[in-house]
Amino acid sequence: MQKVTLIATAAMGLESVVAHEVKQLGYEVTVENGKVIFEAPLSAIPRCNLWLRSADRIKLIVGQFKATTFDELFEATKALPWEYYIAEDGQFPVSGKSVKSTLFSVSDCQAIVKKAIAERLKLKYGLAAKMPETGALYKTEVALLKDIATLTIDTSGTGLHKRGYRVGQGEAPLKETLAAALIMLTNWKPEYPIIDPFCGSGTIAIEAALIGQNIAPGFNREFASEDWTLVRRKLWDDAFEEAEDKANYDQELMITGSDIDHKMIQIANDNAIEAGLGDLITWKQMQVSDLTLRQENGYIVSNPPYGQRIGDQDHVGEMYRDLGNVMKNHPSWSVYIITAFEAFEKYYGVQATKKRKLFNGFIQTNYYQYFGEK
Repeated sequence: MQKVTLIATAAMGLESVVAHEVKQLGYEVTVENGKVIFEAPLSAIPRCNLWLRSADRIKLIVGQFKATTFDELFEATKALPWEYYIAEDGQFPVSGKSVKSTLFSVSDCQAIVKKAIAERLKLKYGLAAKMPETGALYKTEVALLKDIATLTIDTSGTGLHKRGYRVGQGEAPLKETLAAALIMLTNWKPEYPIIDPFCGSGTIAIEAALIGQNIAPGFNREFASEDWTLVRRKLWDDAFEEAEDKANYDQELMITGSDIDHKMIQIANDNAIEAGLGDLITWKQMQVSDLTLRQENGYIVSNPPYGQRIGDQDHVGEMYRDLGNVMKNHPSWSVYIITAFEAFEKYYGVQATKKRKLFNGFIQTNYYQYFGEK
């Protein structure tokens, strides 16, 4: 059983970005709502965890079957080869969800799946007492959708957005996975300047630096499946070695992050240093109306304030107007702004070349895209 079926989970609207990344790693994909499914060798587990910038986590499918009764759920779960995945001392907490299914009690489904896995493992490992559960973590999920149960184990551990560089953050930080996706949805290349004029804790600029030097985003963290017997240590060592070989530390970059709040500039700088990118990004405290662009063909990629609190609307509208006024004089620059502010185009002064619906957490936003004249 050297091949496994994996799911790279994706935020709504980012499925195509995740699919493109998985394909670039060399795997054929099927795209569904909120996920990208692909069959791959075991080596894909370390590679995908290390390299995927826009995916939320990598899950391994153990089995899929129809279940409309608790008996069916128990027997079909017990029939799966859990001993191939979970070590004798493995911890396997079970979470669950149920959508449009006969078995709607999630807590009951979790308990039944847990019992079925335990019985299978006890039988295979010849244990009379209960499972010790003192070893590696195999976070298991039973997901029921229209009576089809999908059983998965999470290979990532903490979500892939936790890159390990965030030492500080502001009030509403942008997830690292979404920040990377915003950049990948542009056609920015490392030789062009890129600026985030509302940089907050610096996530977009830091992700741009990682992309610009082709540094694997998971290079600085650990993953649950590093402790699994299923994925041999050599596969992890090879994946880390590949990441080191592919990084282009000599690539020069022109990345700037600016913000009106000096405290956020300090936090952004601390985060960049933690990521090992301290000398690659220029940080400036300033307001957007003072933005000066000296080069041609640059990119603005930003997640400005949305003005969702009462009384903030006018102030935010003014900021968008200031940005529009600055950019009028720089037609070669491309501008990409994610915001939930409905009247963005009105204040900015120009209709977007293209708009894309994206979710920032639970907030529905538009990604306004203005293509520069090349």
